[in-house]
Amino acid sequence: MIRGILFDLDNTLLDFMRMKRASIEAAVMAMIDAGMPLDHEAAIREIGGLYEQVGIEHQEIFQLFLKQRFGSVQFKWLAAAVVAYRRARGGVMVTYPHVRSTLVELLRRKLKLAVISDAPRLSAWLRLCQLDLHHAFDPVVTFEDTGHRKPSPMPFERALDLMALKPSEVIMVGDWPERDMVGAKQLGIKTVFARYGDVKGVTKSGADFEIDDISQLLQVLDRLELGDSQSEFFAAPAS
Repeated sequence: MIRGILFDLDNTLLDFMRMKRASIEAAVMAMIDAGMPLDHEAAIREIGGLYEQVGIEHQEIFQLFLKQRFGSVQFKWLAAAVVAYRRARGGVMVTYPHVRSTLVELLRRKLKLAVISDAPRLSAWLRLCQLDLHHAFDPVVTFEDTGHRKPSPMPFERALDLMALKPSEVIMVGDWPERDMVGAKQLGIKTVFARYGDVKGVTKSGADFEIDDISQLLQVLDRLELGDSQSEFFAAPAS
């Protein structure tokens, strides 16, 4: 019997890449308006390239960009970027459709809900609180809690310990097969690939189930409750 669900955070519960793109574009425009002599598209490309090198969660990306591009940090430009980034982020950070209603139904079914994220602890909690989802999840396991990122089994083991559940009693929902699916499967956890959050063009997720809308997770649970664990079942579109 399934008693708990493990969720990835970014691109599974919230549209992280939409938020990131809009925030970066706002920051670049603000730096240009503050006098930065660089084309908008060129700046976007350079910042994107830096994120690929240092990771999408890097907290000082604009300092790094300015040092690399201009040799030093112009604090007028940096301040403009930070303020614009934060303003834009607050306006475009949203959940995917049906996230709230699905979580309500899962809680109504008395399922334990957890988040396993590679994001920094404070960043993960800030996103959950801004979206008013922080009351739905216990625990929230981040990189700092284990010192390991997915697909290491340690974040999954930490969540299971805190939930007092066995691998056979939970399912993992995520958008990144190489981390979410692989990590969970090492422990024998059933997996659900969130195709709606895929930004990599995944063709083979390796998951037990794939869904196009988070509300379809309820159909997956119903199938598992009936003992149907057939691999590669694609949940039908929600009506």
